[in-house]
Amino acid sequence: MKRWVKTVALGALAMSLASPVFAAKMIQVKGSDTLINLVQRLAEVYMEENPGKMIAVTGGGSGTGVAALINRKCDIANASRQMKDKEIALAVQAGVEPKRVVVAIDGLCVIVSSRNPVKKLTVEEIGRIYKGQITNWKEVGGSDSPITLYGRQPNSGTYDFLKEVVLKGEYSPKMNQMNGNAQIVEAVKQDSSGIGYVGIGYVQGATDIVALEVASRAGAQYYDPLNTEHVRTGQYPITRPLNQYLAGMPQGDVKDFIAFELSPAGQKIVEEEGFLPLNEEYVQYNKLTIGE
Repeated sequence: MKRWVKTVALGALAMSLASPVFAAKMIQVKGSDTLINLVQRLAEVYMEENPGKMIAVTGGGSGTGVAALINRKCDIANASRQMKDKEIALAVQAGVEPKRVVVAIDGLCVIVSSRNPVKKLTVEEIGRIYKGQITNWKEVGGSDSPITLYGRQPNSGTYDFLKEVVLKGEYSPKMNQMNGNAQIVEAVKQDSSGIGYVGIGYVQGATDIVALEVASRAGAQYYDPLNTEHVRTGQYPITRPLNQYLAGMPQGDVKDFIAFELSPAGQKIVEEEGFLPLNEEYVQYNKLTIGE
């Protein structure tokens, strides 16, 4: 919240210095909690370097951002997942042509307390834990204690991503639904029996928690989400692109801001915020999609 206020305040200051009348349109960015800190930082730097530009960045979850884009309530929707078919259909009905831009790469981290002896799990084990089929840590080599589940709310893109890629089924009704990544981190810190999932940017430098190594299946090699190469190459099995959606081809200030995010300076900020810069696959994807 403090960073959001700072982001808007910087934009307002820049506008007041540039002109006595706020003639320029504020860019509205809304959506993913995973992306909010990163995009707020990108917006701050962009506005500092471009007096007269103004950007407001708010959260609410990927679903909220996509809905706002469809309803023309924002210019850019942050999404930690790809748009669903039904969302694309609603967009088309509303006369919106969604354009996807990949701005960063994330290794979705499954976290436990540093007091938990379990340090690695397979994708299947994570899925069974979150579906409520594994309920005690002793079933996966840990101590005899019940597992406490922490996750996101259904409007979260991370909630959907884990459900589709890892669970391939429904979450346990016993999962504690948290408002954001930071809440999950704090809950797991306090709960030695807890397990949660957060974007890699929320684990870098954090204390009292451990990001588990993950194997794609039993007998396969385990990979560390905090190892840059494991994530960049896709060896870490819960790797995902972080996206922004636009209502058609970017124009004007929106195009300029997107170009900054994808520039070397913008991608350096991506790294500073704990995520990974784009690999060649996504660089080429963006060029094909929006010419950037």
